[in-house]
Amino acid sequence: MSAAEYLWQVPVDHPSLAGHFPGRPIVPGVVLLDQAIRFAECLLGHPVACWQIGNAKFLSPVGPGESLRFALQTKASGAIAFTVSGNGRDVASGSLTPP
Repeated sequence: MSAAEYLWQVPVDHPSLAGHFPGRPIVPGVVLLDQAIRFAECLLGHPVACWQIGNAKFLSPVGPGESLRFALQTKASGAIAFTVSGNGRDVASGSLTPP
């Protein structure tokens, strides 16, 4: 089993922020999932496009410019568990499962 951590700063001009939500933009959960998938591909060294989201929990909103830490770990089943944290709090967690 392997593990890795990745840092990502939410771009203040990320396109998803414009409509989510006006006046108090927050990063949509799908953007966090997309970033977790990108980091899973880095960890494994190959695409995971056919994988499924085994589960996902969104625990705290994320704003523009926020720095996040993605911690990924492969499991014996082949799945990848991930946690996302930022500013001393848990932001999201979940797993990606192979086909």
